[in-house]
Amino acid sequence: MMIIGGAMAILEGIAAIAKDDLFVRTSNYVFTFNLTSWGWIHLIVGIVVLLAGCALFSGAVWARAVGIFVVGVSLIAHFLWLPYYPFWSVILIAIDTFVIYALCTPAHFGGATTRD
Repeated sequence: MMIIGGAMAILEGIAAIAKDDLFVRTSNYVFTFNLTSWGWIHLIVGIVVLLAGCALFSGAVWARAVGIFVVGVSLIAHFLWLPYYPFWSVILIAIDTFVIYALCTPAHFGGATTRD
């Protein structure tokens, strides 16, 4: 899910950098940035999330910790992106929340165990 979420954020960043006119601009919002700068933020965060998702395949504990931190940053970035593209942001916020939950739960390997 991190790889998919990172890829979606990369596409979101490329769309904001390449074509500023695609997104609706809100005038009365607390967090006002240029859409090109938001595009770069999402592109960089998306690349880091994608790389952290690939690092999770190694099974290292540090990859889980980095994943939780990076996905948390991604979640905050998508929350701040809500006025520009709400539907996309809500979907990525849900994915990021699910990923954080999955990374925080302990991993259970193996089959079912029985108690005697």
